[in-house]
Amino acid sequence: MISPRGGSPIASNKPLLVLASESPRRKALLAQAGIAPDAIEPAHLDETPERAELPRAHALRLAAAKAQTAAREWAGGAAVVLAADTVVALGRRILPKAETDDDVRACLAALSGRAHQVITGIAALAPDGRIRTRAVLTRVSFKRLTTEEIGAYIGSREGLGKAGGYAVQGRAESFVRRINGSWSNVVGLPLLETLTLLKACGYPVS
Repeated sequence: MISPRGGSPIASNKPLLVLASESPRRKALLAQAGIAPDAIEPAHLDETPERAELPRAHALRLAAAKAQTAAREWAGGAAVVLAADTVVALGRRILPKAETDDDVRACLAALSGRAHQVITGIAALAPDGRIRTRAVLTRVSFKRLTTEEIGAYIGSREGLGKAGGYAVQGRAESFVRRINGSWSNVVGLPLLETLTLLKACGYPVS
């Protein structure tokens, strides 16, 4: 039920949308598409890759697990639960989510002058329990970075908490030679594929 201010409750068939992420970037991307989650229900999981797990499989596994975990925690009734997990990979090697300055330095040193893949797994869990998943890959090429550029980026603190130690929507955009694929995917949520999954789960999108 939705109650307009000063009026009587009116019925709505629109399902609630629960976002299983605290990422302000993902929330902002959804806002660009005119979507505002009804609730944020973050899922905190062990994101360590399994033995010999490939990047695409890793991103899909975590996205599905986050959606299912958030659905179990959510106590607000029937809802569509949206989750995502983004990984940065060099071939089969999954780079870590940078937790320290040394992590950022190591990631940027590895990415310097090379092409890498940004893969986001998306999972949308419908109120009837059916889950739909999708993986989106974008290829990103970095210029060769100097020690000074890496040091300045570390000082900005933008890379902390980010997959691969950088955020493309900030200062690191100046490192990019080219992007082949979805830019919003590199930010953390490929919008076209996300909206397709939400629509398939019965959530109206324009």
